[in-house]
Amino acid sequence: MAGDVSARTLFAPLGPTYDRYAALLSLGQDPRWRRFLVSRLDVGPRDTVLDVATGTGAVASELLEQSSCTVVGLDQSPEMLAEARRRLPTSVTLVEGRAEQLPFPDAAFDALTFTYLLRYVTDPGATLRELARVVRPGGTIAGLEFAVPRGVWRPLWEVYVRAGLPLAGRVLARGWAEVGDFLGPSIRGFYERYPEPRLLELWWDAGIRDLHARRLSLGGGIVIWGRRE
Repeated sequence: MAGDVSARTLFAPLGPTYDRYAALLSLGQDPRWRRFLVSRLDVGPRDTVLDVATGTGAVASELLEQSSCTVVGLDQSPEMLAEARRRLPTSVTLVEGRAEQLPFPDAAFDALTFTYLLRYVTDPGATLRELARVVRPGGTIAGLEFAVPRGVWRPLWEVYVRAGLPLAGRVLARGWAEVGDFLGPSIRGFYERYPEPRLLELWWDAGIRDLHARRLSLGGGIVIWGRRE
C-alpha cells in the first residue's frame, strides 16, 4: 500500500488477516469490487500488468485468474509483500517501492491497476501522472477506491462509518479497531477535497483518456478506468 508513513504503520501488521477482515468490514463487497476492477482491463496472456499498492496480492491473484497475464506487484510495505509472497506463485514479481516514484522505465507495462491508493498520497494528481508514465500508450489504467454514497444512502453510510465500522473493528482485533476509527474520516475527508468530477479531472490531466467511472454497492466503492493516451 503506497502512502504516508502513518497509513503504512497502521496496516503493516495486518497482512495475515487483511483480506478476510477487509471483506467483513466492507460487508462482503471488497472481493466483488476487486473482481470488477480487474475485469475493466484489456489484457491477455502476452501482456504484463503492474499492480500498485498490491498489499497481500488479492488483485494480483485475480489478474492471474482472469487473464493469465504476467503480473508485477508493487507495495511500500515489506510486511504486506511478505504475505503476498506467501500467497502468490513465484511467477509474480514483487517489488518494494512507492507509487509516487515508481522504479520502472517509461511505457514498461501494458496495463496498470491500483487499489485504495489515492487517499494516502500527498499529491493524487502527480501520483496519477507517475502511474500513467509507466504504461504504454493505449494501455488500460484502472483504480479502485472507497467512495461516499449519494442521496438517501449517505446517512446510512455515515451511521456505519461513525458507529458500525469502529465497533466491528474492535470486535475483530486491536489493530482493526484502529482501522475502523481511521477509515470513515479518511474517506470523507478525501472526497471533500476531491469529489468525483475533480477526481476525473486529475485522471484526464494525467493523460488518461476514454474515462469511465462505476460506483458499486450503493456508492460505497468506485472503480475508474481509462487508456493512456
